[in-house]
Amino acid sequence: QEQPVESGGGLVQAGGSLRLSCTASRLRLDDFALAWFRQAPGDEREEVACISFTGQSTHYVDSVQGRFTVSRDNGKNMLYLQMNSLKPEDTAMYYCAAVARSECKTTIQGLHVLTAWGQGTQVTVSS
Repeated sequence: QEQPVESGGGLVQAGGSLRLSCTASRLRLDDFALAWFRQAPGDEREEVACISFTGQSTHYVDSVQGRFTVSRDNGKNMLYLQMNSLKPEDTAMYYCAAVARSECKTTIQGLHVLTAWGQGTQVTVSS
């Protein structure tokens, strides 16, 4: 399985912003719907945001709605997550994944991840 590569994480104060990026060297991301997940220590991995195959639909977990924006650039084979108004509870390792093309049209729930998990990128928000 192809393993995407995430970047852009870091340490930021509460209220700050970060932009995460994701790409894959041997996988055309434009063949899939795409998603961001995160996992905090001791917690299960959770879906954060997804973008449909066409890019026309985006969905978010309630806790980031209105603060995070997911986007894709198929020409550059890239996926992004713009994170604004960051909170300490956003602290986690963030991962990207390709999901089935039919998913993320109406909901972020029930995503089927088709790629191996990469190393992720750490986001730490200080209070």
